[in-house]
Amino acid sequence: MNTLLLLLLDSRAPAGAHHHSGGMEAAIGTGLVTGLAGVEDFCRTRLATSARVSASFAAAACRLAAQTAERAAISSSQQMQWAGLDSEFEARTPSQAMRAASRQLGRGLWRLLRSVLVETDLAVWWRRCAAPSPHQPLVLGAGVALAGGGPELAARAAALSACAAPASAAARLLGLDPFAVQAMLARLAPEIDDLAARSADLASGPPSGLPADGAPAVDLLADFHLTTEVRLFAS
Repeated sequence: MNTLLLLLLDSRAPAGAHHHSGGMEAAIGTGLVTGLAGVEDFCRTRLATSARVSASFAAAACRLAAQTAERAAISSSQQMQWAGLDSEFEARTPSQAMRAASRQLGRGLWRLLRSVLVETDLAVWWRRCAAPSPHQPLVLGAGVALAGGGPELAARAAALSACAAPASAAARLLGLDPFAVQAMLARLAPEIDDLAARSADLASGPPSGLPADGAPAVDLLADFHLTTEVRLFAS
């Protein structure tokens, strides 16, 4: 993995992810998560549901971005493919709060890409092939491709962030031992790697065939979170 990819995938990168808990703040606020064991269960649930979706779409976006970058002109077919990816991911995100958070994170990551990939006219490239405010997994997949990575790496990054963001939020909200939290994430590494490999395989098919797993409780918590008077995270 090259240095540019490491910079893009670093949790300290200024893409806005530290403002989002991935549903963890609401889960803690309602008493569903009270300690490290609950955080691990929460992350495993995400790996079986929403992370499968985001990882597959990130891999598909990475594959499409690589094909798009190889051509001097963007074809109408590729434009339709980008629009299809965005609309299919939108349909798999029933919570309005989570849809808004995904597009907000996409914009943040897009700004980061423009700052580090200065040799590529990304503004023109993206305007010609993608939605004005695309979902985060699509931007992540495109960014990994433009930085030299492949679909499996894009899927792995999406799956890891689906666990790392709520785990980091839980460490802050519950005062957990950060070493124990990192050890928990390390235990999930084989599952994340397996999910990435399977997602990369699925990415070669049409967007309509990508996973549509959902976690209704997490979706409801995300919308409920916006109604709370005091919160530390945007989502």
